[in-house]
Amino acid sequence: MFNIIITENYDQVASEAFRNMKEAVTKENPVLGLATGSSPIGLYKKMIADRNASGTSYKKAVTYNLDEYIGLPRDHDQSYWTFMHENLFDGLNIPEANIHIPCGDCEDPEEECRRYEEELRQHVIDLQVLGIGSDGHIGFNEPGTPFDSVTHVAELTEQTRRDNARFFGDDIEKVPTHAITMGLASILKARSIIVLATGSNKADAVYGMIRGPKSTDCPASVLQGHSHVTVILDKDAAARL
Repeated sequence: MFNIIITENYDQVASEAFRNMKEAVTKENPVLGLATGSSPIGLYKKMIADRNASGTSYKKAVTYNLDEYIGLPRDHDQSYWTFMHENLFDGLNIPEANIHIPCGDCEDPEEECRRYEEELRQHVIDLQVLGIGSDGHIGFNEPGTPFDSVTHVAELTEQTRRDNARFFGDDIEKVPTHAITMGLASILKARSIIVLATGSNKADAVYGMIRGPKSTDCPASVLQGHSHVTVILDKDAAARL
């Protein structure tokens, strides 16, 4: 069952997402699942603004990121490690030891997947933040990913690489071809999930997630089996509902 919230614009999507996040971080020792990309940036700005205005502490928070490109060093300007520090962690007081992001520049990505999944098993994520790709992927779980998948190496589709090329100077050749990602079964273990989507280019994927058949053709449709998913949309992303 989805709780669907339709808003007027991106800022209202971020505000609704922050309302959910603020409730989660009031718990003792909150565990947060975080995403990258353009969808959650507004949420992260509101988290930092709230920290600055009211002193909300994240000192006891533990975070796990969904994914990371393979082959980019952590200090690369498009690594998700850099993204998260520039857009969120540098503005909060989360201890670095509590921040978990897969290592995409490791010698053995398959071993890194096993290590990361084992870390995930040590906690239950209280609130998982998700975006959704135009092809229905969540994390880097591309169409065809089994619903029982755990953290794994994913080969990125051409559509995903085209969508992300804007972050690499519109040069698809610079976009990595593989990534480490939490699997769909890993994501479903979260107690609560919020999915953020804006723009008409996400309308088909949102429809597939909510109204379409539960199928690996639209990986996000796996969320139909979760008991606590809030989908926060602007009008354009909700156009087909």
